[in-house]
Amino acid sequence: MDTIRKDLLQSVEKMPAFPQSVHRVIELTSDINSDPRDLVKVIEHDPVLITKILKMVNSPYFGLAQKITSVNHAVVYIGINTVKNLALSTATLGVLPRTNNAGFDMDAFLLHSLSTATVARIIAKKLKIQEREAFDFFLSGLLHDFGKVVFAHFMPNDFKQVLQIVKEEGLPLYEAEQRIFTTDHAQIGSLLGEKWNLPAHLIACIKDHHSHDSKESLIRDVVSAADQISKELKIGFGGENRIETLPDGIRERFGANLQAVIDSLGDIHSETEKALVFIQK
Repeated sequence: MDTIRKDLLQSVEKMPAFPQSVHRVIELTSDINSDPRDLVKVIEHDPVLITKILKMVNSPYFGLAQKITSVNHAVVYIGINTVKNLALSTATLGVLPRTNNAGFDMDAFLLHSLSTATVARIIAKKLKIQEREAFDFFLSGLLHDFGKVVFAHFMPNDFKQVLQIVKEEGLPLYEAEQRIFTTDHAQIGSLLGEKWNLPAHLIACIKDHHSHDSKESLIRDVVSAADQISKELKIGFGGENRIETLPDGIRERFGANLQAVIDSLGDIHSETEKALVFIQK
């Protein structure tokens, strides 16, 4: 078992790194004293990053009244935090392997991730989280399951066995992973987040989205609920269809069961369609 864990840690290290420009974006946005103009300069010197960010900002997802033609305008209209998260979204999706030998459907996986992200953002807005902070919930939802990609890409035969256990025994995916790997995608995903120098709150959300024993976390509870809602609506596929109980924090805030929460969120399918710009190559 120790050999498996060592192999997994090595696999995390084999995952592609972010471009230097994205690491610089993380550094700048983590410093409350940094000058927004420095952030703009970094992004404007990365042709891929600036093209992707402007494409997303001008998509129906944001629904802005006027066309944004520069990163500086984007910072003004959607804020530094959201621009940072757009850069992180672009980077993570850009380095993510799109093929594997485990039979794990990456297109379906990305759609599930995107749906979870979209639902997390909708719930955050329902909870009166300001738009500029609500995108933190979106990014956390988008990345919550990325540890599965490490399994599928670097240990495909073992992960194929995990998927078979889930199908035959109805176990939660993370429990089947623990049986085969002695760890799960949440733990591996958090290690991947550390490799990428993601913000601490995002790493914590990835690590704990199947565990509610740690201290209260709104963003974790929202992402956990969004994950279950995406599975209930069958938008994409993350390797299992088993629905877990909603976190207590979400039930207390909404005073409702899963279906009632879904009914309160509006047209989730339409909102997910708008967000497809994030996973399009």
